[in-house]
Amino acid sequence: MNLNNYVGFDTVTRQIERKFLKRGFNFNVILVGETGLGKSTMVNTIFSAHLIDSKGRKTATEPSRKTVDITPVTHLVEENNVKMRLTIVDTPGYADQVNNDQCWQPIINYITDQHRSYLEREASPSRDRLIPDTRVHCCLFFISPSGHSLKPLDIEVLRHLTQVVNVVPVIAKADSLTPEERAAFKRRIKDELAFHRINVYPYASDEDDAADKALLQTVKDLTPFSVVGSEQTFEVNGQTVRGRRHRWGIINVEDETHCDFIHLRDFLTRTHLHDLVETTAHMHYETFRYQCMSSPANASPASSHPAAPVAEAMTNGAN
Repeated sequence: MNLNNYVGFDTVTRQIERKFLKRGFNFNVILVGETGLGKSTMVNTIFSAHLIDSKGRKTATEPSRKTVDITPVTHLVEENNVKMRLTIVDTPGYADQVNNDQCWQPIINYITDQHRSYLEREASPSRDRLIPDTRVHCCLFFISPSGHSLKPLDIEVLRHLTQVVNVVPVIAKADSLTPEERAAFKRRIKDELAFHRINVYPYASDEDDAADKALLQTVKDLTPFSVVGSEQTFEVNGQTVRGRRHRWGIINVEDETHCDFIHLRDFLTRTHLHDLVETTAHMHYETFRYQCMSSPANASPASSHPAAPVAEAMTNGAN
């Protein structure tokens, strides 16, 4: 059927945009890694704001401090009339104990508890029209810059985390490695992830077009992102830059020849933010929901996600 006159349904995108601007959206990030890798500093650097207190030492003589509890902190961030309720969930360093058996379980429990809370609200007879979304959309997994390989504990933690959340691996404090060491370290990490069948975000999809596939390959080539975080500023060639001072010079965190920070920031905020939220809802949450609905008596925070058909289909596409 041909429409000779203008009808106007193409304005639906503007209608959606107006509602979206009015409501805003939630973006929830969890930080996982060993103590002392600069997790809090990195998040503050990404969002150019002091969102969470850094536990790092300010001076060499100051004693080191640790995150001891899982601590969510929420901020309302606004940019060009777009409102984002950003929640950063800081977690204790998982390799701090003498016995690290099941050290990842509190993190898994927190993530699945958010799924369970959302499911309970969704299944309530008198549910809210807009359910507050506290589900974790992204896990920044910080890898120690050893330059050798992933530790066995890293592999075990990653194996569990990737079943319940979108994991984005980053090599922390990458300025401690030379460019050659950094490239070799990245290759070893990629090989280890492939060998252990650990699928990190982003995942391939049957709906991807040529542009999506090209972007996916670019991100895969950069992963794991080798990053440097800093809230300090320095004067370099007449410009103020954020960076870290070394005896031989200053690392500019926003210089792509120094580290992958700007690629990580663009990935999280410009190209994949909405997809992280959508993937959480359509993959990880649906997997959790499927398991709870199919056997509610057996549903537990440590449920085995690979057995669920939704997760299996999505992770197979990432290979």
